[in-house]
Amino acid sequence: MVRIIEAESPGARDRIYPPLVTLELFVEQVIGADQACQDAVGRALSQRTALGQPACSLNTGPYCKARRRLGVGALRRIAREVAQRSEREVARPWCFRGRSVKLLDGTTVSMPDTAAHQKAFPQNSEQKPGLGFPIARMVGLISLATGCVTQWRECACEGTGNGELPQFVGLLDSLVGTDLVVADRAYCSYFLLALLRQRGVDAVFREHQSRKTDLNQAQRLGRGDDLVTWPRPLVCPDWMDAASYQAMPAQLSVRLIQDGDYSIVTTITDPRRASRDDILWLYRQRWHIELDLRSIKSVMQMDILRCKTPEMVSKEIAAHLLGYNQIRSAMARAARANDLLPRALSFASARCAFARHQERLRHRTGKVIHEIKDLLRAIAYSLLPHRPNRVGPRALKRRPRSFPLLMVPRPQARAHLLAARKRA
Repeated sequence: MVRIIEAESPGARDRIYPPLVTLELFVEQVIGADQACQDAVGRALSQRTALGQPACSLNTGPYCKARRRLGVGALRRIAREVAQRSEREVARPWCFRGRSVKLLDGTTVSMPDTAAHQKAFPQNSEQKPGLGFPIARMVGLISLATGCVTQWRECACEGTGNGELPQFVGLLDSLVGTDLVVADRAYCSYFLLALLRQRGVDAVFREHQSRKTDLNQAQRLGRGDDLVTWPRPLVCPDWMDAASYQAMPAQLSVRLIQDGDYSIVTTITDPRRASRDDILWLYRQRWHIELDLRSIKSVMQMDILRCKTPEMVSKEIAAHLLGYNQIRSAMARAARANDLLPRALSFASARCAFARHQERLRHRTGKVIHEIKDLLRAIAYSLLPHRPNRVGPRALKRRPRSFPLLMVPRPQARAHLLAARKRA
């Protein structure tokens, strides 16, 4: 981590908030329940007092300037390195036949309504100006074994080339031949499957609802298990150039597995490498990424970002994912030490334990090795209950407050209220 910080922050001076201290406070800020800059500055003052250093001011300005000096590249590299280190320590039973399974999906986050954000991350085009919020799309790969975010990209939701599929194409170089990608039907594209196969990466996707496959020409491999051939589409997608389109194979052989009302498409065409039940099990694991994204957005409070500039938004996302990966890495270590699966542990409880022990480590109340052992023990204690076939309605019981919706920009509504007060 120090090596990356030094490489990304050349010539950094020894200040109250040097790059390493700023990074530590930034990550603690996004992990903690109170994500205000004032809380981060208070923690910096507490740490300096505990170490016998001169007290610093509670003014948040210097800390915010130090965050702006942090390179977003350093945050990204450290977050990926934490994920890669956790992947290297993965126990063999956590893999699928020695292969690393990557879950793929996208989500969106909103941010304050500023002119700079509206330019970089425009709001929904169907909303009137001044009534919406800037929205960023994020597409990422999450390890099924450890839960760490191994790679991601963020972009605007509006505009050509900003869809989830072209964003994932930009992540293909991070995959290796031993990886296996699992995703929903939004990614089930002929061209994406062909690009993955060129890299030796296998995929398990749900078949897209618009594709109609003729099983009369298929080769039967078993009950509900067929080998089909897809011809190359006649139209080049807008995110692919003409040369890449011509380099695509004229046809693609994939395996189609029927299971009730939906079909699973996979590039693992040999049933000896993975049976029908194996493929269905793999696709059912895709739901973990929905839970992971909920943990990132709800538990880590990343659904609504706080920073006021696009550059800081990218840093805030990277800091959230770095903190998330650190917690997931600690969960993997705790699971391995106690002969458990990381997915059997509660992320919310692990985050609380992480925040509690950060305070003790800050004041150095004991030996660091003992604090880490206590942290791993606390994480391993919070096992998730076994709840098979758990279902619930997608509905709210608690009624929202009956405030009217804001139908005009806020400054205009504020001016109207002031005018009415003056008339009264």
